Amino acid sequence: MFRALGSADPPQLISVSGQPCEQIETFKHDSWAATALYKSPTEKVVCKFGRTEPIFGIPMTWLGRWLARRETRLLDAMRDVTNIPAPAGEISVDGKILHTAMARGYVAGHPLTRQEQVSDQFFDQLAALLSKLHERNFAYVDLHKRENVIVGDDGEPHLIDFQISFHLPDRWPGNSWPMRKLLHVFQRADEYHRLKHVVKCRPDLFSAEELAAAKRRPWWIYLHRAIAVPFRTVRRKLLVMLGIRKGKGMAHTEHTPEEAVRREIAQKK
Repeated sequence: MFRALGSADPPQLISVSGQPCEQIETFKHDSWAATALYKSPTEKVVCKFGRTEPIFGIPMTWLGRWLARRETRLLDAMRDVTNIPAPAGEISVDGKILHTAMARGYVAGHPLTRQEQVSDQFFDQLAALLSKLHERNFAYVDLHKRENVIVGDDGEPHLIDFQISFHLPDRWPGNSWPMRKLLHVFQRADEYHRLKHVVKCRPDLFSAEELAAAKRRPWWIYLHRAIAVPFRTVRRKLLVMLGIRKGKGMAHTEHTPEEAVRREIAQKK
């Protein structure tokens, strides 16, 4: 029940836009999706297989199909924005299209780490990238996770994993006051988390006043933590009790594909 594909794993051989691809490794398999890296004769792609496993007998294939279609649509809407991976096309196995799966381009780099000494321009570039999203009625939403910010081999910030990103259409109800207000809150949260990463990695870029301002949490951040932290703690303890995870319940499968590849390369060296 706690795995999107149940006892199954992502397939070893797939086709993406008609190109044969072989799995290099499965990196993440949680309740929502299983993520793996594949290699074709010409490129690498990251594939996410949405939930198909029922929950207490209730079919959940619809959820996997909706999540895959939604994330593909969001990435496609930002296809012309640099440093955001573009969708890579339909995934099929043995000639059958998997409507519960989506593929995106692979980002060469590594996740932003705590206290990483990125360039002086890195967080300004991240701010510019977020601004492009916000101008298009997007909020990234998941920026509190440092591993979603990839430090590319080019030294620039790249954003991955748009599974829970928020987007409003220009038509109703997207243009209604409550929805616009909600979008504004999410966008302000994006900026709060960006500043938080600056404080963790490059506090030297801020004055004392700017550091103090960046550390002040908005009320909705406190509300989120009050709900999310206890839930995550209980969930991890439950997973340990069931034998699905070990230790404190923080499994390596929570790392992003890019981080897993970096570890694999380091081990081979």
